[in-house]
Amino acid sequence: MARSKATFSGLSRDTARALFIKLPPSPRWRRRVTAVLLGIALLTCLGIVAFALVREMTIPSQSATAARSQPPAPPRPPLTRAEEAYIQALWPIHGEVERSTMRMSLGEIFYKIQDLSRAELQTRVDEALATYRRAERRLLALQPPLSLQRAHDEYLAAVRLFQKSAIEALRMFDDGSDDHLLAAHPLSLEGSNRIREVGAKFWPEEFPPN
Repeated sequence: MARSKATFSGLSRDTARALFIKLPPSPRWRRRVTAVLLGIALLTCLGIVAFALVREMTIPSQSATAARSQPPAPPRPPLTRAEEAYIQALWPIHGEVERSTMRMSLGEIFYKIQDLSRAELQTRVDEALATYRRAERRLLALQPPLSLQRAHDEYLAAVRLFQKSAIEALRMFDDGSDDHLLAAHPLSLEGSNRIREVGAKFWPEEFPPN
């Protein structure tokens, strides 16, 4: 099961803009760009780890005091049968949406570093759009309990944002402009954020708090 936090839809707009700049076709350039991207990711991870270690060493007593002073979080109320049935029915739909989103996002990045052809990228986007449309039909067929109606509507809105993103990306194969990938990114990002909010309520193990 693909994890949402592993998708590339959460890239910032500036990062997306950098990735969506056409790169020279030289294999040497591709290796350099790939190395730079991996290096940035590694440095970011190391910075986060270092900050966490320093923070842990400098304020241990403060954290312990705060933990003792705060009352324990109330347990989540048990799900009703209707809520549990709905969440179970949503799970396979969610899995398909997440896998398609990851595959399409990776395809866009591989295309920009010349590791994926335009034809292969188009196939991925076409398949993702078909998945999103199928997910929309399945969501409309569900009957969520009143307590989950708002979450259901949010998830449906996210899937429709993914559809709009895929449709925008497909326009690049009509006029040849890669700018459509950049225009599609905010739609996909907003869809991912909405699914993350819903998923944190339904599957907290998959969407741990920040």
